[in-house]
Amino acid sequence: MHNPLLLALLTAAGIYVAKLWRDDARAAAAGQPNPQALPGATSAPPRAVIIAVIGALVLVAAETAGEHALGIAAEQSTMPWLFALYSIAAAPVIEELIFRGWLVIANRGRTALWAGAVGASVLFAALHPFLWRWDDAGFAFTLNAKGWFSTAVVFATSLWFYAVRFAPWNPARSLLPCFAGHATKNLAVVAVKASAARATATWCGSI
Repeated sequence: MHNPLLLALLTAAGIYVAKLWRDDARAAAAGQPNPQALPGATSAPPRAVIIAVIGALVLVAAETAGEHALGIAAEQSTMPWLFALYSIAAAPVIEELIFRGWLVIANRGRTALWAGAVGASVLFAALHPFLWRWDDAGFAFTLNAKGWFSTAVVFATSLWFYAVRFAPWNPARSLLPCFAGHATKNLAVVAVKASAARATATWCGSI
């Protein structure tokens, strides 16, 4: 997904949805909840955000160390700056609302909740283009060590954000810690790529 216009539109859409979510959260905090509020539009204690962020950074550190241990660090893909912006400013909101917000089996017990979380995390990981690619050459599977490892990291990341959403230290089941943790993880990935590839100065250039 490297089309500049598409990335700009998706980024704008993500920012707008974030505003809608914030409005719903403010209404809930004021005691006037919107009956059609977006999922998880509630407040969260600062410690929930901090724990989510720390967990996200641990995942990035483990991913980076794992790539070096497996000798696949050089296989990292490049990332256009516009995609980097989207991944930090918009993707966390869009993806968290869909997966940790709507794709949740609620009110049927913890077994159903976590069975659903595992299933949704498999889907979440499969949708990331690590075990497959679709470019000018067409569609192809990429079932190599890098693909499997990166997919496993995305799966673990998804489970972490489900844990963040439904942890005891997030009593209102707010998505705010998930947003913060997801944005932090993506920012850290961008930083790792920029450090390794010496980022270009152009928005459509790669890192």
